[in-house]
Amino acid sequence: MEKRHRVFIAINLPGDIKKELVKYCEKWSRPQSGRGSSMTESSGPELPAKWTAKDNLHITLEFLGDLTDVEIGDACKVVKEIAERHNSFSISLNKILYGPPLRLGSGQAQKTPKFVWVEGEKSDELANLKNDLEESLLEKVKFRPDEKGFVTHITLARISEWEFRKFEPDERPEINENIDLVFTAESVEVMESELKRGGPVYTILESHNLGE
Repeated sequence: MEKRHRVFIAINLPGDIKKELVKYCEKWSRPQSGRGSSMTESSGPELPAKWTAKDNLHITLEFLGDLTDVEIGDACKVVKEIAERHNSFSISLNKILYGPPLRLGSGQAQKTPKFVWVEGEKSDELANLKNDLEESLLEKVKFRPDEKGFVTHITLARISEWEFRKFEPDERPEINENIDLVFTAESVEVMESELKRGGPVYTILESHNLGE
């Protein structure tokens, strides 16, 4: 059987942005200690979550799933062509909160959040890049596009839903913080995800620069 690789298309983050986001990970990855602490503004229990390693922080544009070597080659060609058609652009990160957005259904209780993530402002440049990638990749690679609607986000942590449900509603750590981080997206990466004992390891298979 031909080996397959778990592949996604992403925008990676500059080192200084990763460093700043890690500070927020550290803020909620241990029990909250009260207003006297320089790292937190509230008291409460530790959030039950697995935190993303600094080097793994990124914005996913498309998840392609398990691909053969031939399909990866086709995907890389598409990404190169699309990157050449789009210029570099700024991305503004403005909020850290639970995700996806929690909604109250008719007669239903509020759902348990799955992630802690960073949200960015809506960007026409990013939306156009993603749409162009999706349309062109679908011509070469079989994958299922995300139909939930794209939200610019970076996953900081995956929440243990079972552990989170043990909290009383008023005991749940509050995560809703405004931030102000801006960086320039200069390239698009084809990446492989390998699940190791210590967690996923991401490898850049190809990186293609956006235009100036």
